[in-house]
Amino acid sequence: MARIYDENENYGSHVRRILIAVTVVVLLLLVFIWRIDNPRVERLRASVVEAVLPNLEWALLPVSQLARMGDDFASYSRLYEQNQQLRRELQQMEAWREAALQLEQENARLLDLNNVRLDPELTFVTGVVMADNGTSFRRSVILNVGDRDGVREGQAAMDGLGLVGRIAGLSPTTARVLLLTDSASQVPVAIQPSGQTAILLGDNTTAPSLEFIENPEQVRPGDRIISSGDGGVFPAGLLVGQVALGRDGRLRARLAADYERLEFLRILRTSSRPEIGEASTLVAEDPASQTQSNIGVEADGDG
Repeated sequence: MARIYDENENYGSHVRRILIAVTVVVLLLLVFIWRIDNPRVERLRASVVEAVLPNLEWALLPVSQLARMGDDFASYSRLYEQNQQLRRELQQMEAWREAALQLEQENARLLDLNNVRLDPELTFVTGVVMADNGTSFRRSVILNVGDRDGVREGQAAMDGLGLVGRIAGLSPTTARVLLLTDSASQVPVAIQPSGQTAILLGDNTTAPSLEFIENPEQVRPGDRIISSGDGGVFPAGLLVGQVALGRDGRLRARLAADYERLEFLRILRTSSRPEIGEASTLVAEDPASQTQSNIGVEADGDG
């Protein structure tokens, strides 16, 4: 019995070797035939593919299902990461909301302590940017609000962050805003905390220059720039940006307004100024002297 078992074992090992050798030879022949560049061989390859592939669809089905499951898992992982990021951003926004509420309450208390009364005639109207008129020499945008909405030339235009420019052209339904970056823009500003005054000059770049600073030694990069209100061009205290040092060594302004995405602008409507029709109205007469002259005229009339 032990002898018969050994003969069967030797017979099985020989069969396995022969099958492995035949398989290797067939595979080598397939590789060799597949690499032959010949029209007949190409037709043979095409016929083999057409005969074999339809019959292997059932075998490829699990592979395609696994690939689809892998894609779904990757998509689920991305959704999970986005969800976690949104949760973190929401928590951060909640912290910002609480900080904003505290700042609002503190600001209200400070205004009450200082007995500050804001100008009730200062209102605003919001317009949509319809077109960008920017060129190499002009920087302006067109809004869908105009004269009929109470907009006047010279009024300040702001986005959600800071000052953008001023109204430089009007029609009943549209208005053109000259941006701070335009070469024709000249805005008096104040630099905090030093309190230095300067002129913000546009030069068709994204960082206008600061000129005519009283004491440049007291100005540092990062200082806050606001409108000074000098000359009655803009209301005082409007945020403009921060001081930055340009590559040319000049002090410039890093504007707070997002000029890359100007979609909505707020026009600050101030009280209308009296129009000057004659040169004699440039200097108003002193009310006290005018009253005394009127009294003198009445006395002469009575005499």
